[in-house]
Amino acid sequence: MTATNDQRTGSLGFESKLWDAADLLRNNMDPAEYKHVVLGLLFLKYIEDAFEERRDALRAAVADPDSDYFVADPAARDDELDDLLEDRDEYTAENVFWVPEPARWSFIRAQATQPTIGKTLDDAMDAIERDNPKLRGVLPKVYALPNLDKHSLGKLIDLVSGIGLGQKEHRDKDTLGRVYEYFLSRFASAEGRGGGEFYTPTSIVRLLVEMLEPYRGRVYDPCCGSGGMFVQSLKFLDAHGGRRDQVTVYGQESNRTTWRMARMNLAIRGIEANLGPKHGDSFHEDLHPDLRADFILANPPFNISQWGGDRLPDDVRWRYGAPPAGNANFAWVQHFLHHLAPTGTAGFVLANGSMSSMQSGEGEIRRRLIEADLVDCMVACPGQLFYATQIPVCLWFLTKSKAGGGEAGRRDRRGETLFIDARKLGRMETRVNRVLDPADVARVADTYHAWRGTGGTYEDVPGFCKSATTEEILAHDGVLTPGRYVGAEEVEDDGEPFEEKMERLTAELSAQMAEGARLDGEIRRALSAIGFGVL
Repeated sequence: MTATNDQRTGSLGFESKLWDAADLLRNNMDPAEYKHVVLGLLFLKYIEDAFEERRDALRAAVADPDSDYFVADPAARDDELDDLLEDRDEYTAENVFWVPEPARWSFIRAQATQPTIGKTLDDAMDAIERDNPKLRGVLPKVYALPNLDKHSLGKLIDLVSGIGLGQKEHRDKDTLGRVYEYFLSRFASAEGRGGGEFYTPTSIVRLLVEMLEPYRGRVYDPCCGSGGMFVQSLKFLDAHGGRRDQVTVYGQESNRTTWRMARMNLAIRGIEANLGPKHGDSFHEDLHPDLRADFILANPPFNISQWGGDRLPDDVRWRYGAPPAGNANFAWVQHFLHHLAPTGTAGFVLANGSMSSMQSGEGEIRRRLIEADLVDCMVACPGQLFYATQIPVCLWFLTKSKAGGGEAGRRDRRGETLFIDARKLGRMETRVNRVLDPADVARVADTYHAWRGTGGTYEDVPGFCKSATTEEILAHDGVLTPGRYVGAEEVEDDGEPFEEKMERLTAELSAQMAEGARLDGEIRRALSAIGFGVL
């Protein structure tokens, strides 16, 4: 049976309807504003669903003779139940957020048609933050803004009311997480981003995670955006039978509203993460100065020119050369290396220009990275992967140790770098956006693992992958573009000798040209016969 588009993309089936309803809110609001309205509302419904499910469980437990909560006396049961249902510890002990009465969905829905619904929602967000310290300073209070259409807001509340998000079955399916990712991608497509910052498509994040395999240790993203790298890392861990308590997550984000979104995104997945006490610029206010991470996953802003490099001329991080003040790409590269543990690996997205640029000392920094044997793998990605930019991108993988051995059992790769040209992979999901399917992700990741000696047998594949020596790379002036090394894809040999094929094709071309000349003459004669003259 042919898979539907919803099945292939993991769609839940109702996201587009939800998006259409949310889009009614836009009116005089730009996407950067109203995305917080929508995502905050979804988050509120999620925690309410989980809260109500826990309340139902407590109601059942009081009447269950096999439960520790059982109350034998029916006359006393109601009083006991009332106390139990309002005991905050009964919820927080099960990792369920406590929802105070002014924030409960039944109350909010009853107010949905009132002109004061905006203030009701803002008050609800305040009440939840007061009673849940983890969420303090995170939830949006934007619902009373005068440019937010309250009638459309009420209609969205009604629509969200019919969607299950926080019950266990939906938590197991990560329903809210998938809706959240869908909305983030649609917002990215609608609004774009300034300063080279773009939402990272899920398939790229999944590829980075599958290649790095962060089973245990410290995972770090110094430009974490909405937290997608962490979400995929934990999904990978869960899918491969790993233990969450063996992974610690660190992040940083310079944009205050995005930092709050990241905390919301991680909270709905139950992911404990240290994103610092506030938002902050990783270059000028490093919130994790002593961190040495086992895995770094990142999509830093592309080609940023206003990053304040002139204020960091002798920074300790610029071990391989001061990055140009007009482009932060190699500042990010060296920031990652600075925070990398001695046996750690970093995987990150950069614009293609980073692989070959010789401007402003970038070529010299890249050459020093190559000479230090830090470049483990380079992947050229297909175009049109990002929603809001056509900038072609690549993936860099850096490591401070290629010696092999250790717990992972990798082979000795010193003096070697793997190049993968994945530009022909993926499929067009829409007219303008390409995605990498699971098979594409697996092909690239499996190639990398085989090359490192942790699965399968590696072989160079013309047109796709090549293991090159440091000497070869330096002979190409330190250019790291995979196309320079993988060569051309082999064409299947049909067994016909080249000389014979050339003679045959030349004869066929001559015959076709002669036939074309004959037909041209017939047309001229026909036109002349009906009075058009000779053309």
